[in-house]
Amino acid sequence: MYAFEFVKPASVADAVAALKDDEAMALSGGQTLIPTLKQRLAQPSKLVSLAGMAELVGVSTHAGAVMIKGATPHAVVAAEASAYPALADLAGGIGDPAVRARGTLGGSLANNDPSACYPSAVLASGATITTDKRQIAADDYFQGMFSTALDDGEIITAVSFPIPEKAAYIKFVQPASRFALVGVFVAKYDDGVRVAITGASERGVFRWDEAEAALTANFDASALDGLTLPADDMISDLHGSGEYRAHLCNVITKRAVKKAG
Repeated sequence: MYAFEFVKPASVADAVAALKDDEAMALSGGQTLIPTLKQRLAQPSKLVSLAGMAELVGVSTHAGAVMIKGATPHAVVAAEASAYPALADLAGGIGDPAVRARGTLGGSLANNDPSACYPSAVLASGATITTDKRQIAADDYFQGMFSTALDDGEIITAVSFPIPEKAAYIKFVQPASRFALVGVFVAKYDDGVRVAITGASERGVFRWDEAEAALTANFDASALDGLTLPADDMISDLHGSGEYRAHLCNVITKRAVKKAG
């Protein structure tokens, strides 16, 4: 590690002010940032903690949606988002107990790791991300691997998840990291089905349009028979080839539909 200033604001407004420093970085759960600092891959002169602010922690349900504050730990989501069982189930399967105790929804979405679980829930739910400045639709938020619509210094304060008729999340776990080698979130709403896939593509989380159309017409795993995704933009590494991940997308989507139905 190296010397840096640690700031613990009392409010979101104070945190926003502290982050105006060009060399400052926000610290939420720290599950990605702390290892990054240890490896000197990032060297901010100031860390601005988002932990400990009551206005950034909590789960509530109203108007047919579950709202989760930005600094809410995964373990709290798993325990308190019972109105959206698939979302609670996803949160309860992230990492291990230590990660779930420290990691946060906002931190995961701001980092946008291509294999993280939460982005698939946000995209499949058509969720709305609220920041200190504005509201961002899920379809506009994710912009590629580790890339989002957030401006420098912008803080995620809450995410609103519309509750679907049926939903499920299944991930094929990479056992060493507990990240998704392929993870699929399926959500069925009155106006159609949304399918979001994480862990598979070099472009990060994405919606599978063909699967959505097939499942909107017939919400049954058999509707996916014969559907394939191209392997050319899939991640290929020591854990699995692009072709393997493309194949898993169909397999895991079918499992998610069966679990939801």
